[in-house]
Amino acid sequence: MITARNPIHSVLFMILVFLNVVFILISLEVEFLALTFVIVYVGAVAVLFLFVVMMLNIKITSLNKELIHYFPIGGLVGLIFLFNVILVMLSSGVNSSLTSSLVLKKYDYIDWLSLVDSPTNIEVIGQVVYTAQSLYFIISGLVLLVAMIGAIVLTNQNKDKSIRTQQVFQQLSRNFKKAIFLTRPKKK
Repeated sequence: MITARNPIHSVLFMILVFLNVVFILISLEVEFLALTFVIVYVGAVAVLFLFVVMMLNIKITSLNKELIHYFPIGGLVGLIFLFNVILVMLSSGVNSSLTSSLVLKKYDYIDWLSLVDSPTNIEVIGQVVYTAQSLYFIISGLVLLVAMIGAIVLTNQNKDKSIRTQQVFQQLSRNFKKAIFLTRPKKK
């Protein structure tokens, strides 16, 4: 994301980073936070960045030749990180197998949690939103619909009559002889 030459590619790589975080959150079974992350960051922030980058017409930068000098330091930090990850995985794997074997030998128990059908976080939120809170959900949807229609109406109002607008009927019913024509603004 950081070393991409094209700023649009950089924003697309940022979206990929956001999606990686979402998959990590889903693997941690935090579905609501993952979906909120998708809606807020990928749906709003990244698209906003993409529009800003496309509107500003940022020039493509050249890759700095001194970037190669940072690879040894980055490799050392990466190896230390990889060593720590392997160390944590090995230590947690040994402890969990040791403690589980001791618990199973010492006590004979029934795992009641596995016998209960527990819904996920998203299912619980969906049940609450679409049953007990359905009126508020519908009202918020109507408010957003009215806001969207109001924004469309406000942007399409032609307050200044000297602005040239499209003449759709003339454009669709044109023939090859009158393919290009000049329109003059209406005088007040």
